[in-house]
Amino acid sequence: MTKQIFRTVFVGWSLIASLSAAVPTQYKTTKVAGLNIAYREAGDPGSPKLVLLHGFPASSHQYRDMIPALATRFHVIAPDYPGFGNSDMPDPAMYAYTFDKLSEVVETFLKDRGFDHYGLFVQDYGGPVGFRIVMRHPEALDWLIIQNTNAYEVGFTKAWDGFRGALWKNRSAETEKPLAAFLEHDAIKGIYLFGAKNPELISPDNWESDSAFMQRANARRVQLDLFYDYRKNVDLYPKWQAFLKERQPKTIIFWGQNDVFFTPEGGEAYLKDLPDAEIHRLAAGHFAVEDSLNEITEGMNRFYSDKVAGTKNAMR
Repeated sequence: MTKQIFRTVFVGWSLIASLSAAVPTQYKTTKVAGLNIAYREAGDPGSPKLVLLHGFPASSHQYRDMIPALATRFHVIAPDYPGFGNSDMPDPAMYAYTFDKLSEVVETFLKDRGFDHYGLFVQDYGGPVGFRIVMRHPEALDWLIIQNTNAYEVGFTKAWDGFRGALWKNRSAETEKPLAAFLEHDAIKGIYLFGAKNPELISPDNWESDSAFMQRANARRVQLDLFYDYRKNVDLYPKWQAFLKERQPKTIIFWGQNDVFFTPEGGEAYLKDLPDAEIHRLAAGHFAVEDSLNEITEGMNRFYSDKVAGTKNAMR
């Protein structure tokens, strides 16, 4: 009985110690180009800096569990793009929702926050935003973490046929209509759950939050504008590939093999230009951080220790 009591007390104190050691996430807002940009931040500002760029149709909310898991090692920051999450959403009739514009806002945001050297985690839309930034400032990139973001034609699943075959060639109410279905509640839920090995690990808060944001005035127009602008990303693929091949950033890839949007071949294609990259093929879907969080964060910590820390590029 005494041993059992001691064991219970010990476990209880261990849990309390663990919780007290957790690094809290701060929820902040800052002005960038006249817009209120919401972001999450955690970790010691003196630690190596890590930027998390979110995908469609999400926001920094998708990193809510990842941030505290990494903040004991890194100074982590994750912004919401204009029109996403808790950031301002100016009227698309007056504001151009393009990936060029999103990247310019995020670039200024990072500069203002003192992030001049960082590791860059890109998922989905985070790729076209992040690749634009590091193409303009290659010296800022200490290391690269890729999670289901496309930079190769082979990476498109059949779900993209509607974009490529209709909207991108002739934007109209008729060609927009099938793609607007991606913005409905059940479709957003499906994006999170499709291909997930452990769907019970994926919080419903994801699609309920994203769907609620989608109810705001002009929110659907913003997303349709970006669907249409995505065609310009494809035009830039050769330049991004050349950048990776020339610069050879230290890269780790986590690829959900059952993504509704991007094929497994899209993940493998990076190895052609980054032969030294490390790839982890996950039994997961588009948002692999939901049900493969431990594998991703443990892999990132190990990769940073083994391949990045102490190198001349890892200045902060």
